[in-house]
Amino acid sequence: MPGPRAPLAALAALLAVAALAPRAAAEPPPSERSALLAFLTATPHERRLGWNTSTPTCGWVGVTCDSSGSTVVEVRLPGVGIVGAIPPGTLGRLTNLRVLSLRSNRVLGSIPDDVLQLPNLKALFLQHNRLSGAIPPGIARLGGLERLVLAHNNLSGPIPFALNNLTALRVLRLDGNNLSGSIPSISIPALAVFNVSDNSLNGSIPKSLSHFPRDSFAGNLQLCGDPLPPCGSPFFPPAPAPGMSPAGGGPMPGSSKKRKLSGAAIAGIVVGAVVAGLLLLIAIVLCAVSRRRRGSAREGPKAATTSAAAAAAGRGQPPPASGEGGGMTSSSKEDLGGGASGSAAAVAASAAGGAAGEQSRLVFVGKGAGYSFDLEDLLRASAEVLGKGSVGTSYKAVLEEGTTVVVKRLKDVAVARREFDAHMEALGRVEHRNVLPVRAYYFSKDEKLLVYDYLPNGSLSAMLHVYSSLSRNPVCCLCRVGLVPLAFSREPVPVTRAGSRGSGRTPLDWEARMRSALSAARGLAHLHTAHNLVHGNVKASNVLLRPDPDAAALSDFSLHQLFAPSSTRAGGYRAPEVVDSRRLTFKSDVYSLGVLLLELLTGKSPAHASLEGDGTLDLPRWVQSVVREEWTAEVFDVELVRLGASAEEEMVALLQVAMACVATVPDARPDATDVVRMIEEIGAGHGGRTTTEESEGVRGTSEEERSRSGGTPPAAPTP
Repeated sequence: MPGPRAPLAALAALLAVAALAPRAAAEPPPSERSALLAFLTATPHERRLGWNTSTPTCGWVGVTCDSSGSTVVEVRLPGVGIVGAIPPGTLGRLTNLRVLSLRSNRVLGSIPDDVLQLPNLKALFLQHNRLSGAIPPGIARLGGLERLVLAHNNLSGPIPFALNNLTALRVLRLDGNNLSGSIPSISIPALAVFNVSDNSLNGSIPKSLSHFPRDSFAGNLQLCGDPLPPCGSPFFPPAPAPGMSPAGGGPMPGSSKKRKLSGAAIAGIVVGAVVAGLLLLIAIVLCAVSRRRRGSAREGPKAATTSAAAAAAGRGQPPPASGEGGGMTSSSKEDLGGGASGSAAAVAASAAGGAAGEQSRLVFVGKGAGYSFDLEDLLRASAEVLGKGSVGTSYKAVLEEGTTVVVKRLKDVAVARREFDAHMEALGRVEHRNVLPVRAYYFSKDEKLLVYDYLPNGSLSAMLHVYSSLSRNPVCCLCRVGLVPLAFSREPVPVTRAGSRGSGRTPLDWEARMRSALSAARGLAHLHTAHNLVHGNVKASNVLLRPDPDAAALSDFSLHQLFAPSSTRAGGYRAPEVVDSRRLTFKSDVYSLGVLLLELLTGKSPAHASLEGDGTLDLPRWVQSVVREEWTAEVFDVELVRLGASAEEEMVALLQVAMACVATVPDARPDATDVVRMIEEIGAGHGGRTTTEESEGVRGTSEEERSRSGGTPPAAPTP
């Protein structure tokens, strides 16, 4: 019997091999392979991907096949340096493609029409590129699309109403473009993430989208309605009279019925007016008689002195300074007349604000007393939006005599007047070349404003990430209209914001980055050691540049105590242990400084590398993953290499300092003064300024994340 069994066993083995052979040799069809190669050939790219005919298609970097290996279902190539438009007739031939991610490249033009006809596409990630033109209407043909992310491009025109055809859409991000017009009413039940911030949209927000947070619509100056302020509300809202609009210009809608008074009411008003007139006449007569009697008993010189004082008051000359408070107070010109000569607008402002004079007073602190303007001058200043941050909106105000200042309008302040005054006095005492202190402030029931010096060189964030800036033109005015102290025109204001990298700017070289890092560290150390203050919002947009490269200044410091507890401020710069924005520490400041150093080294914005709903990592974790795989050179900004930076040892040393600052355990992080010392030691070899004066100033004196086979390091976090 052994004889017949041997052939049967051999036959079974052959059948098993034959059954497994097709699976082992499974490969996408040649059409898909050729489509990918055609795409790679037609698009210049900086990073070598290793796609060639000698390796299986499913093993190529960024290419994912289905479980059987028979078709391509995902193409993920974030941050590989793709330059140019997506060539038609390439990716559009991948008929089974479900995910396409080309984010953080330099993709130009528009999306090819054949890509918009892929029947199985579920996710399209094209953020942080240079796509231009209108959103193609053909995108509505992607009926199964669940995620559409076109943020931070140069798209323009309106948002198409046809997006309602994407009934399966769960994520729609169009922020950071130049989109205009009104927002269409988008009613997609599955839509969970929606963001159109930092565009040029106008009009009211549709009710179908009003449940999304304010940040989803921020940066559109002409957009209004829930969750933003109501449409038509002024910058400085007064207390409107009953039946009058907030602007004080006419009756409110729907108040016409209230103007219809009965005959009895009219008669009562007439009788009341007559009685009031008689009483007023009697009072005037009595006052005149009383004054005449007193005047006859006065001495001549004393009467002359009184007349001169009255004349001075009538001319609006200020009374003697009262010395109230620690700062210098500047009153509005209406408040300087006093008595019966005070204007009706000042009286109305006092009534609306509560305490007399509170709504028309600037309080100067520290060296801000050197300014010679008052609130009335500020009201007439031309203004333009500089940017919107986590604590409020900043405006550049140019006064009539030529002085330029920055006015920051705070939002959601949660402290009382007395606590606000005391905190501003403390901040006004800070003076250091690497810190930008508060010069004046304004507090009323409805508005809280801070005044800073204006630094025309912009922020470190703009120098690192903004390549082509929109020109800024003054198109709005801080003016008085009726009872409204400040109002802005409804013209669109071009706001400079971070975008895709391009050719319109001079990149920061290594020495400039080192100087900025040292300046930020010195400013932070001064706050910690000389004033015992926590900054609370260290980030690149709060590092402002001066003509002196060693005098970059930290702004917006120690404002977190003015707001209600929150865990959302500072975005990707926030330390992992921070759960309450009012309970920040020196060590959480050092963590934020470490993220800033990583930003200088990598050229990547933490806001772009933080969680975006698609599974990406924050900047410190991405750097750690790259260093762990011994691809340290891949961390550094390619611009430094392009500029011919030859300070590799200094870059690695600063990377080590940054990684120490972002340690997970707070006690493992160095103090700010230690960070200053370490950076000074790194920079001493190439001209870094480490003079005794600066050192003493620091001590307290004033003045897609998956790696593929083939040796390619992990790219910037990928969706």
